[in-house]
Amino acid sequence: MHEVSATPAWVLIAYLISGVCFILALRGLSSPSTSQRGNRLGMIGMAIAVGTTLAIHEIASIAEIVGAIAIGGAIGLVTAKRIQMTAMPQLVAAFHSLVGMAAVLVGAAAFLNPAAFGIVDAAGAILPVSRVEMGLGVAIGAITFSGSVIAFLKLNGNMSGAPILLPLRHVINLGTLVAILGLIAYFTQDQSPWIFWTVTALAFAIGFLLIIPIGGADMPVVVSMLNSYSGWAAAAMGFTLHNSAMIITGALVGSSGAILSYIMCRAMNRSFISVIAGGFGAVEGPAGGAAAIDRPYKRGSAEDAAFLMQQADKVIIVPGYGMAVAQAQHVLREMADLLKKEGVEVKYAIHPVAGRMPGHMNVLLAEANVPYDEVFELEDINSEFAQADVAFVIGANDVTNPAAKTDKSSPIYGMPVLDVEKARTVLFIKRSMGGAGYAGVDNELFYRDNTMMLLADAKKMVEEIVKALG
Repeated sequence: MHEVSATPAWVLIAYLISGVCFILALRGLSSPSTSQRGNRLGMIGMAIAVGTTLAIHEIASIAEIVGAIAIGGAIGLVTAKRIQMTAMPQLVAAFHSLVGMAAVLVGAAAFLNPAAFGIVDAAGAILPVSRVEMGLGVAIGAITFSGSVIAFLKLNGNMSGAPILLPLRHVINLGTLVAILGLIAYFTQDQSPWIFWTVTALAFAIGFLLIIPIGGADMPVVVSMLNSYSGWAAAAMGFTLHNSAMIITGALVGSSGAILSYIMCRAMNRSFISVIAGGFGAVEGPAGGAAAIDRPYKRGSAEDAAFLMQQADKVIIVPGYGMAVAQAQHVLREMADLLKKEGVEVKYAIHPVAGRMPGHMNVLLAEANVPYDEVFELEDINSEFAQADVAFVIGANDVTNPAAKTDKSSPIYGMPVLDVEKARTVLFIKRSMGGAGYAGVDNELFYRDNTMMLLADAKKMVEEIVKALG
């Protein structure tokens, strides 16, 4: 059995410093202005943790470890260089899957060779508490892996983003979860291999079953939820390995992901259980699809939009996933710069679930060098729409739908939305009038008297507006 007292004091101090770096990293990542410093602190903390672990363990040779780090680092570097910002949500989901699989592999290694991990008693049996840690870590890791794979496929377009509703899915999911917990409890009494591998297999299955019923509108919550799962899996493995740095890191990631999931759910006026139950967006709204084309609406041109914004005192820009798909963030910033030269006050309004992952729009705007002090969250900007001359909506649909406040029959009723309809004029860029948002409901904002629809690819339309402003 591993003794904590055998751990050198300098190792405990190094892990403590590493944990402090991770805490400061999270604090830095809470604001765009300090995010770079947060990233650096996170990298420093990880370097200290990895270096310390290598210095006190002899599981593999230094050459093998360095080789593995070099291969993984090279893959990460190439991926980071090539990935488009629009593909960042699915990249995050893919990374979460790797964390989950790492937890499964570590748990399997500990089960197959427990003596090397110092988790056996005098008779050579795995300690009961270690079996619980191992079982939970492997289960959470497997759920994270298979769930993240499905999230990746949905976000990447390889699988339909619509909910896939299986018959009796709630009964199947609940039964599988109860079986996993029951087997982990039984594992403390009997360490037979079939129990360990059955838990692993069932966990892989439940990760798949939990995510396929969840629609595209809930993907921001799913991403943060899987982030939380990956943290708890790492923490559980940290207990198995008696590694305080893993425990601290996993707990930080798990708790921050859980808090973020709560924030996302609150921003959508949904409970965490309702998200897990899935099905949001499965029903088309009464005015969705082709029927929406029959309703009267105003259509404008780039020249109309340019003229209205040049005459405005205040313009609030609302970016959404349509901006991300069109990669229009750079030309959008160029448009804003031209307006500011004309003396127009420009601000950006970000909804917590705009895009396909938490902070998606903030990252895109930061990439385009949009000043941090011009970007505001929903609760900070909503009161200003009534004083705005123009609300310029570029690819944001559900988060601007007034039906969330007025239509009790709407699936998004009660969801906090941006009050863009209160602006004197709403300019709304959309590819066509024939599609609903990810929630599957039509946006009544399109048909308001003060709304002008700009039907085109987001980037091309903003480029035309920039020309008209010039």
